[in-house]
Formats: sequence, structure tokens, C-alpha cells
Amino acid sequence: MDSSPQLTTATRDELLRLAREHGIPGRSRMSKEELVAALRQRERPAAQLGTGRPGSGRRRIGSRVDAFRLLAEARAAGEMVPVPRMLTGNDRRIHVRETVREDHGTRIASHDVEAQEKFDKLARSVFQFFRGTALLFYRDLVGEDARMPTVLALGDVHPGNFGVMPSADDVPIFGVNDFDDAFYAPFTWDLKRGAVGFLLGAGEKGGQGPAKQRAIARRFVHGYVSGIASYAAAATEDSEQLRLDNAPPLIADLIAGALEVSRADWLAGLLDDARSGFRTDDEVVPVSSRRVEFQQIVDRYVADNEVPVPERAGRMRVKDVAERKGAGTASLGLTRFFVLIEGPRADGTDDLLLEFKQARRSALDGVVPPSDYRMDGLADRIRHAQRVHLVDGDVFYGSVDIDGRSFMVRERAPFRDSISLGKLSGREWKEYAEICGRVLAHTHAMSDDTGNVDYDVEPAILDAIGGRDLFVDDVLRFAEEAAARVRQDHEHFVADHALGAFRSVDVVYR
Repeated sequence: MDSSPQLTTATRDELLRLAREHGIPGRSRMSKEELVAALRQRERPAAQLGTGRPGSGRRRIGSRVDAFRLLAEARAAGEMVPVPRMLTGNDRRIHVRETVREDHGTRIASHDVEAQEKFDKLARSVFQFFRGTALLFYRDLVGEDARMPTVLALGDVHPGNFGVMPSADDVPIFGVNDFDDAFYAPFTWDLKRGAVGFLLGAGEKGGQGPAKQRAIARRFVHGYVSGIASYAAAATEDSEQLRLDNAPPLIADLIAGALEVSRADWLAGLLDDARSGFRTDDEVVPVSSRRVEFQQIVDRYVADNEVPVPERAGRMRVKDVAERKGAGTASLGLTRFFVLIEGPRADGTDDLLLEFKQARRSALDGVVPPSDYRMDGLADRIRHAQRVHLVDGDVFYGSVDIDGRSFMVRERAPFRDSISLGKLSGREWKEYAEICGRVLAHTHAMSDDTGNVDYDVEPAILDAIGGRDLFVDDVLRFAEEAAARVRQDHEHFVADHALGAFRSVDVVYR
């Protein structure tokens, strides 16, 4: 079958996707013409480039993105429209099922083993279910709080998404550490998800009862409000970092503990006995045959992101490549690579580890109230958020396309760590929640410093908050209702999962 008419009009990303599906070697460095020639040799049917319309030769996975975008616009305009959180009983169960299927459509359709592992993981824990179903959460908020000030929201705020990571100077700092769902949205959306996260996390991980859960979530919201007020008064956000020398004791102890492991010892657990490449285990699978290919990818990533390569990275020589398995919650099932960069000593004791993580569409995209603050791209959006939210953060944070897919890049340092939620006492939970609330305030305050927001964010947020007691109570009442809904949704999910509901996708037949 002559596929040339559709191959020649396909974009390079489409060609790369097809080349990857058929295992064409060296595809990342091929020109568009070379990709077309290689695909012709494989005699791939032209119908596989179809749009998904009837008769095109490929099935189309059901999507409600456009429908929810219209719903968000209508609600933001003040129309009285129904939202998914009004659903009950079997209607709500079907909504949960369809949303989870849609959110994982590609992973399910490709029969990805890690996707099924993710569903098993979500079924075992309400908190993990909450973490892994952000789209379900945000579709309940569709178009909400349109009058509120816009910030670059983190998108997935919960107790596990704060931690220790490397700064531009390769010293550990504490802050928000997951930008996968970052999007311009009302500031209240992060607060609402964060409050629900602390309720559920404190209950499941900390064993705290309902009253203490509420007190912990209250401290989180109070920490945020106090933080915004302090930045509005002093405007110190553009130079503030939480480091070992200035962090509260709970965070200083976390940073100090992370520093106890040397780079050489940390690498010894990842590398083979000769320190020439990765050792094989259940989580790290070397793909050393792709080293030359990844050298070109790394060179392109450094040039496109204008990475200020530090001396400790040597000549950015790729020493080995591995696939990372079983990592993450929301991103479990998406492709990750570990890329080992040879250090100046060239003896395997000072090498660098870069992580290439496949990016996905933000759960907020298509449900936020319409605004002038748009974000394009997948990994480019994540890179933008990291550069806005952190002062002098990881210099290796960036983005690159591999085989037609968008990947974010970051350094994995020996001192990257997060707090052990299961070991926190009730008092420490409150302290930690307040610290995280202030850290979130810092990220929002940066929206008009290095982000795209073109007005003074902090005074606008304080004005929108108004009476603090009423505002905090509003957020907490929302959070308690939402947490109860998450628990009910989890029951629906567990029942559906046991019946095999997430082994197939919803396909559009007409």
C-alpha cells in the first residue's frame, strides 16, 4: 500500500510517533524526509495516520475536553450550569469511570503494564487515589472562582509534593517539587486541593481523627494567608530560599538528613561494580544501546534550553542510559529515562544523574476559567513553572522532544528527599502544614515577578480574601465536602477496578 500521500503531509511529531511504534533505530536524529523513507520501507498502512473519523482506519478514544471547556466558559460567565460534583449514585460512578479511562486512555489502549500497576496502587489507598486522579478533582471545579486573582498555580498541591531538591548552586533547598500540572488558574484552586490533600494525608498517613485533620488543614490555609500578607508587606519573594541555615527546625532536620548520603555512596547503589554504567534491578533497566542517540538528545537539550552547564557536569558526556520503572503516582506508566553524565573525575564517584520524564497535559487545561494567561506545550509548560516557582532552582530543569513525545528534564541529586508523612506527630503535622502553606504562598507571589501575570498579585489576593476567618472557613468546608466525595469516588473506583473496568477505553463509534 502506498502511504506516501499521508506520510508526506504528516508533521514531524506524527512521523516520530510512527517510527517509535515500529522500532525504527536512530529516529530522533532523522530529518523529516529520512523518517518518511524509513516508514515507507516498513510499508505502514496510510490509514494509521487517520483522524479517528469513521472509515479512517483507527479508533478514536472518547474525550470530553471540549465539552468541559465550554462548561468552564459558561460557568465563568455566570451561567447556572450543572457540574459533575452534583452527580450522585450510579451517575457519579459512571462519571468517575469515564474520567479515569479518558485520563489514562493512551496508557490503557497500549496495554501498558505500569498503568495497571497504577490502578492497583490507587485501589489500595484513598490518599493515593486522590493523588492519581487530579483530572477528576478539577472537573468538579470546572469554571469555578472566575472572579479570583489568577496565579501560576502548582496544580497538584498535597503533603507529598513538597521536598528537598538541588538549587542552581547544587545545595539543597526546600520547596514545591512537582510542576507536572502547573497552569494559570485562580489562586483558590491550589488552596482547595491542598486543604483536601492535608485532610486525607493526615487521616491515612498520620492516623489523625476528623477534628485533628481539620486543625491541620486549617494551619495549611492560615500559613498561606500569612505568607501572602508578609510578601505583600515586604516583597522578599524574589530572593527567598529555604535552606539548611534558615529553615524551620522540622525542615532543617529533613535537609540535614538528606545531606548525610555522599554522592559517591549514592551512585554506588545505582552503578555496576566497575562504575561504568547502571546496574540492573526491578526499577532501573539499562538501555546502553541508546547512548549515542541520547548524546545527541542531550546536546540538543542543552542548546535549546540554554543550560548554563556547571563545571561539575564536565563535557555533558552521556555515560549510560536506563529506563526507570515504577516511579510516581499520577505519572506511573509514562516513560522515564535515567541518563548518566560523566563527572570531571571520570571514575564514577562524581557523575550526574538526569531524569527525562514524559510530560502530559495538565489536569487544569480545559477546566480553568478563561483568562489571558495561556500556557502552550507540555514539558515547556513544566519548565516555565519551575523557573517561576523556585528562586535559583535546578539549572538542569528543561524540556526536549524524544521520538515525537515531550519530556521534561531535571537532575536527580543524592539529597533529593521528602518528609516521611507516616512518622509525623500531630504537632508536627500542624507545623508541616503551616510551612507548606507559606511555601505555596511564595510560589504564587512569584507569578508576577518571573511569571506572566501583569499585576501585583499579593495585594489582589489579600483583597479577594477579605475577612480571613470567613475565607479560611469557606476553604475548609469545601475541603471536607470534597474529601468525603473522594472517599465515595474511591469506593466506586475499587468496585469498577475489581470488575476490569480499566482494561479498556471508551471508544467513539458514531
